[in-house]
Amino acid sequence: MNPDTQFPLVSDLPPVQSLTDLIQRLRHEIRSVILGQETVIDQVLAALLAGGHVLLEGKPGLGKTYLVTTLADTFGGASARIQFTPDLMPSDVTGFRLFDMKSQTFQLRKGPVFTNLLLADEINRAPAKTQAALLEVMQERQVTIDGETLKLAPPFMTLATQNPVEHEGTYPLPEAQLDRFIMKVLIGYPDREAECAIVTRASAETPGGSNREVALVCGPQEIVAAQQTTAAVHIVPEVVAYAVALAHATRESMAVSLGAGTRGAISLVRIGKAFAALEGRGFVTPDDIKRAALPVLRHRVQLTPEVAISGQEVDDVLRAIVDGVPAPRR
Repeated sequence: MNPDTQFPLVSDLPPVQSLTDLIQRLRHEIRSVILGQETVIDQVLAALLAGGHVLLEGKPGLGKTYLVTTLADTFGGASARIQFTPDLMPSDVTGFRLFDMKSQTFQLRKGPVFTNLLLADEINRAPAKTQAALLEVMQERQVTIDGETLKLAPPFMTLATQNPVEHEGTYPLPEAQLDRFIMKVLIGYPDREAECAIVTRASAETPGGSNREVALVCGPQEIVAAQQTTAAVHIVPEVVAYAVALAHATRESMAVSLGAGTRGAISLVRIGKAFAALEGRGFVTPDDIKRAALPVLRHRVQLTPEVAISGQEVDDVLRAIVDGVPAPRR
């Protein structure tokens, strides 16, 4: 790596000021409702800007569903929720054609995937066949029903949840599907002050209602434009090489039995661009890639049995890997 590497001048970068203003307004509205989860909110916003999908992992009752509906409300998008269960069929996800006796024709009944933000609740409770119904939707943004391909209206984002505690009756997601998620976001408990504010607010609301309405910040087309601006954020070849080196390091680590693939390196760059946009910058720095490393890579690597038995967590191993890969300097 050349130590004299220079990051681009601001005058050479795509305009991000309007994007920065949009992000700040989205942040403000979401944080006014979702308390004590600032990191989670930024990561979900980054995934939205990058046009990716998110795997949310956290205990019940931490606001995962509320986060999805709140985000949809900020840009006037549609949201839908699927409760994954062992008896859920693929057609319950994508839709089906039903014969109408009156018209003597088959009528299309679109499934809940025809939305902007899809919450796939407890996705690992459905069998592999139903989980696979989301693969085409997530990758191609389209659904095939009885041979007819139907495109989804942009923006489209899947947020799938998993319960890290209860594993009885679950079907682990295969690596091919895990790789479709751009990030795995961990939702923990809020701090005591935020939790007091949440309890106070919730106890004053009518059951099933909310006293806090989210302001409409923009429309779906503005989100699509924001995704295009994010994709245009500048990144020098040295920082791209750094992202690739991190992915390679996961494959070479003695603590890892399965490392991140090329899609992992692509996701590092895409989320790095989104984090740069969140900070109001038109270029990606190595720190953006470092910030993206854990949420982007934690679901793409598997520890060796020896390391897993020792009690080490995936994040611990990834931190050591990131610390061991030299970052480019200015």
